Amino acid sequence: MSESIIRDPGLTEQGVLKINWVRNNMPILNEIRKEFEERKPFAGKNVAICLHLEAKTAYLAEVIKAGGAEVAVCGSNPLSTQDDVCAGLASHGIKVFARHGCTDEEYKFFISKVLDTNPHLLIDDGGDMVHLLHTERRELLPNIIGGAEETTTGILRLKAMEKEGVLEFPMVAVNNGDCKHLFDNRYGTGQSTWDGIIRNTNLTVCGKTVVVAGYGWCGKGVAMRAKGLGARVIVTEVNPICANEALMDGFQVMPMKEAAKCGDIFVTVTGCKDVIRDEHFAVMKDGAILANAGHFDVEINKQDLMAMSKEHRKARNNIEQYVLEDGRLINLLAEGRLVNIAAADGHPAEIMDLTFALQALSMEYLLKNSGKLPNKVIEVTEEIDHQVAWLRLKSLGVEIDRLTEEQEKYLASWRHE
Repeated sequence: MSESIIRDPGLTEQGVLKINWVRNNMPILNEIRKEFEERKPFAGKNVAICLHLEAKTAYLAEVIKAGGAEVAVCGSNPLSTQDDVCAGLASHGIKVFARHGCTDEEYKFFISKVLDTNPHLLIDDGGDMVHLLHTERRELLPNIIGGAEETTTGILRLKAMEKEGVLEFPMVAVNNGDCKHLFDNRYGTGQSTWDGIIRNTNLTVCGKTVVVAGYGWCGKGVAMRAKGLGARVIVTEVNPICANEALMDGFQVMPMKEAAKCGDIFVTVTGCKDVIRDEHFAVMKDGAILANAGHFDVEINKQDLMAMSKEHRKARNNIEQYVLEDGRLINLLAEGRLVNIAAADGHPAEIMDLTFALQALSMEYLLKNSGKLPNKVIEVTEEIDHQVAWLRLKSLGVEIDRLTEEQEKYLASWRHE
């Protein structure tokens, strides 16, 4: 723990309890851990992790360490870092550089401290670690075998780097894996976002109008859960395919300038900036609640909101209240950061079990294929995706059919008699 930079080592016991709780609810990672402990695939390797530092992430770091790696971690969001988990993780022999509520300067410093360990492999969330490696820490690039990215936002940044030809090592798009986006983005974001909104506002959702900005897999999950809670749901989109999906799923679709007039609760999940801005604040209801579930705090334009306000105050824990010139109140949750992690505990353990299993196995895949992969964004292999899915079914005691040899031949051939 002496090498770590954390807020309070006295929180160790509390953090260990949290980590133990998720360990008991992550059977896929437990199975992978057993294999890693026997084979030690990461022996002699350094692994850097930049993720939301809470209990599920902590256990992923422990699983990687069980495979023989030296592991260093930092947080990917200042408000999602849990200080007790940091203390618990540091007590288990992992280097931790993170504090809840750190400044922007400290945030960057912590990432750099993780990179000081000269990593061979890395796991990123949003692309900040990869960005620092390609700008200010380029001396470390020759040692990097590859990495994996957790989020849609991070993959967009990586794709832009790939297009410009500046990406210096292969990155696995874990977010695109079926066992990630079909479950984590939809069911995980759907549940944890409403967990964050409800626990901090202590208000009902039923009977209210919820506006969901973005109908990707995350937006689908948020809208589905809002409907289940009894809300009327409006979806805003820029993609005509996604807009048609929302319509066929039974939701109303309209531009944000119209939705802003009737929404009670707004949730942004687009990955883009300025989704809700001055023209939308100008027509919102008194008491409107704004939450973001996209990676960065740019989807709700806080600068516009502040400029339009005559007063800004804390209304409740994790709720900032902006008083507009005409007296209307607009409530912003978690400073516009990820409401499900900055103001709640993030996705359920069983959901992150799937995602982090992909991360762990992708690390091993990169190591096995060191020097053979292009410096591009690489999809999760079907073999890894299916391995994780089978492990989940096994942990649940669920059996499914398997193709017979004749069925496999039938599906593989175009010559049918």
